[in-house]
Amino acid sequence: MVVTTDLRLRVRTGYRRRLDPIGDGVVRFGEYVTFIARAVVAIPYTLVHYRKHVIRQIAEMTFGTKSLLSGGGTMGIVLAMSLAAAMMLGVETYRGLQLVGMTSLSGMLAAIANTRELAPVVVAIALAAKVGTGFTAQIGAMRISDEIAALDVMAIRSIPFLATTRMIAAMVCVLPIYMIGLLASYIATRLVVVWYNGESSGTYDYFFHLALTPTDLLYSAIKAVVFAGIVTLVHCSYGYFASGGPEGVGRAAGRALRTSILAIGIFDVVFTFGLWGLVPKIPGLGL
Repeated sequence: MVVTTDLRLRVRTGYRRRLDPIGDGVVRFGEYVTFIARAVVAIPYTLVHYRKHVIRQIAEMTFGTKSLLSGGGTMGIVLAMSLAAAMMLGVETYRGLQLVGMTSLSGMLAAIANTRELAPVVVAIALAAKVGTGFTAQIGAMRISDEIAALDVMAIRSIPFLATTRMIAAMVCVLPIYMIGLLASYIATRLVVVWYNGESSGTYDYFFHLALTPTDLLYSAIKAVVFAGIVTLVHCSYGYFASGGPEGVGRAAGRALRTSILAIGIFDVVFTFGLWGLVPKIPGLGL
């Protein structure tokens, strides 16, 4: 009888050890989802009560320590990444079309790929790597030093004050560097196709302007702004729930970067199908 009871206890303990990590993961996922929902819902409240802090965050990202637009900051990263990615896009696009004798369509593919996919994804990844990790470290340091608890004691809503303000500021500041990255990708692809491979500049420009529409530019900008909001919320949430001292903050920053890049990939597919449809259409060609 004692042996049977001991065996049952061991079996129950084994099941608990296996199920506890799953339960903890579900609870943690719920915390992150609740955090993001509260941050998004608090946008009107933040604009009314914390508008000065929003302006301060925009100033810091634009000209301050976050270095979103100042030299050597996120703008430099976006510019370099856009140039490199667009050059490879131009090389592979030209090679692929050369196999079927349709290199004249290089301008059309460059306009579609750079606008719809390359520029928004590049700026989002650069924002996550340069600015998002800083958000995680800053808010995580506030968590382990009990500064967030102090805000709650002073009746300051910590999530709108720390996360929503940064989300709004990032969504405002991302547009200039997105435009610069998009322009750099256009220039780089054209240089590769026209200058390096010797394609006719008139043919390239004709199909490029034929395929590029104001609607595509608007949808692309919307993707960039939404990606900036997603990246900011992911990184702020990981910093908000950080624990374990400075080492825990470092782990949170790494996990936040991985999660934000994965979220960018998933939402990029969703937005591409949602904005341009499952069956793509090429303006001006009747396709």
